[in-house]
Amino acid sequence: MTSHGKLFGVGVGPGDPELITVKAVRAIKEADIIFTAASSKNSYSLAVEIASPYIADTAVTRQLGFPMTKQSDTVEAAWTANAKEIAQELKQGKTAVFLTLGDPTTYSTFGYILKKMKCIMPDADIETIPGITSFHAAAARLNRILVEGEESLLVTSGAYGGERIRKVEDVENVAIVKAYKNIKDINQTLKDTGLYGNSVAVSKCGRSHETITENIDDLETRDPDYWTLILASR
Repeated sequence: MTSHGKLFGVGVGPGDPELITVKAVRAIKEADIIFTAASSKNSYSLAVEIASPYIADTAVTRQLGFPMTKQSDTVEAAWTANAKEIAQELKQGKTAVFLTLGDPTTYSTFGYILKKMKCIMPDADIETIPGITSFHAAAARLNRILVEGEESLLVTSGAYGGERIRKVEDVENVAIVKAYKNIKDINQTLKDTGLYGNSVAVSKCGRSHETITENIDDLETRDPDYWTLILASR
């Protein structure tokens, strides 16, 4: 009977290599092959850069292309092809790690891989190792409490503006990730919902060139960095 390898979905945190868990470091060090997502337009991987102090010299690093398109057929085909590539390595008995920024279960490319692997290789041994999210890291950086008592927290993407926030009533705190475009609509939504007064933006949290913007209207005068998030509360 052939023994298959194991796949670890590993969150490497928001950017600081010291914010990777001990369990994640062990998985990375013991991996035969390291997978990471990369845009079809960009071969650079921030996740690999963050994890690089812990990647063994003997490990193979391989980037998997995830096309940035809304064409569902193209995207589905890429996810399936990537999962098949990982499955081939597991069938050879290798230990594989799929690196992802932040946490593997939160706005992560690993989620697509996990779904496809369950179809392509349902008997695969897969373990997900959580990571520190960008909004938790930003709150810590600011010494800011995200929630307390009976308060609620909405975590949402700002990629398409503030529409999601408008649909939620009586939420006291909001963490908006991917706040790099449609910033005018995000700001207006925060004003309309009473969340604007205590809001702050953090870009590249824990990395070089980190910026903290206390007046988020200032983001409208420049293109926010891709790694920008906003914390807001009533």
